[in-house]
Amino acid sequence: MITAPFIPPSAVAFDIDGVIADTMTLFLEIARQDYAIEGIRLSDITSYDLAECLKIDTGILNEISLKIIDGAYRTPLKTMPGAASVLSMIAGCHSPVLFVTARPYPGPIIDWISENIGLRPEQIDMITTGSFEGKAETLLDRGVSYFVEDRLETCFHLSTVGVTPIVFQQPWNRRPHQFLEVNGWSALGGLIDTKSNGCA
Repeated sequence: MITAPFIPPSAVAFDIDGVIADTMTLFLEIARQDYAIEGIRLSDITSYDLAECLKIDTGILNEISLKIIDGAYRTPLKTMPGAASVLSMIAGCHSPVLFVTARPYPGPIIDWISENIGLRPEQIDMITTGSFEGKAETLLDRGVSYFVEDRLETCFHLSTVGVTPIVFQQPWNRRPHQFLEVNGWSALGGLIDTKSNGCA
């Protein structure tokens, strides 16, 4: 049985898509609105590699992904429930909060975090690695011990280099693994020590 840690706010960093941002729901909405692709549910996304689980042309998958990165969509990108309150609490203890994403460039995501999570620009430290493998080097350079991630393959990689992954439960990461996992931001917030070191 995995013992849940009590994590200092300075020791944890966060992925964005699928952890803070409800990106897959937006993906399905863009597919419906812009490409008339109907009938796909979130539970149908059983792999992070969408080409493995969805019968959608690879070119369309790439186009939708680019629209999400560039902010070129009509339906608002929503936050995962509870993300704003927990991240605001963390920022009150330790700032800036570190976000590490495999997106190739930030696009509008920093502004999105300010507007939807409520963090000021100076409370946001955003690193775009362009690859999943690049996350490990960034986290090690920053001395981060824990990383909240929804891509299981990334979690396995991080564990080999000494970063403890916390799996944010999603339909696409339901394969067996040995890591601590949380089923939402309420559970995640309970792991983070915001009651000491002058935190409110």
